[in-house]
Amino acid sequence: MTDISELLLSRIRDVPDYPEPGVVFKDITPLLADPGAFAALTEALAGLCLKHGATKVVGLEARGFILGAPAAVRAGLGFVPVRKAGKLPGATLSQRYDLEYGTAEIEVHAEDLGPDDRVMVIDDVLATGGTAEASLGLIRRVGAQVAGVAVLMELGFLDGRARLAPVLDGAPLEALLQV
Repeated sequence: MTDISELLLSRIRDVPDYPEPGVVFKDITPLLADPGAFAALTEALAGLCLKHGATKVVGLEARGFILGAPAAVRAGLGFVPVRKAGKLPGATLSQRYDLEYGTAEIEVHAEDLGPDDRVMVIDDVLATGGTAEASLGLIRRVGAQVAGVAVLMELGFLDGRARLAPVLDGAPLEALLQV
C-alpha cells in the first residue's frame, strides 16, 4: 500500500449498520476534515486529470462536487456539476439509468461541455457504476470525449468496474483505494 493510500484509508470511518442493518457505510467526512489528507486527495485527483489529458472535470452529485471542484482548480481545469434531475436551471440534457429498485435521472447544462473537451468524471465511490455509466452517456451526447473516471474508492464486491468497462471504451478507471 502506498503512503497516500494509507493516509486516505486511515481517515475513512466505517459506520456499521448504516443506512440499514448489514451495511458498512464508508464515511469520508473525517478525511475532508483533515486538511493534510484532503490536500493529498485533491493533489492525487488533479494529477490523474492531467495525466489523462482532461480539459474539464465532471463531478457527480453530491460528494463528487466536494472532490471534483478542488481537483479541477488544482489542475487548472473547468468544473461541471452533474446533478439530479430538476436541480439545474436552464437548458439541460438528461440521462435515465436503472437502480436496484426503480430508475433515477441526472442532468448537465448542455452548454458547459463541447466537442473540444476531454472530461474526467470524479466521484467519491464506485459502487454498482450506474451513475458513472449515465454520466458517460451525457458526456458523449454533447460530443465531448471521456478522459476517464477517477474515484476515491472502489467497492469491488459490487462489480461496478465490470459494468463500466464496455462504456469506458478504453478510457481509464482510476480508483485510489479498493475496498
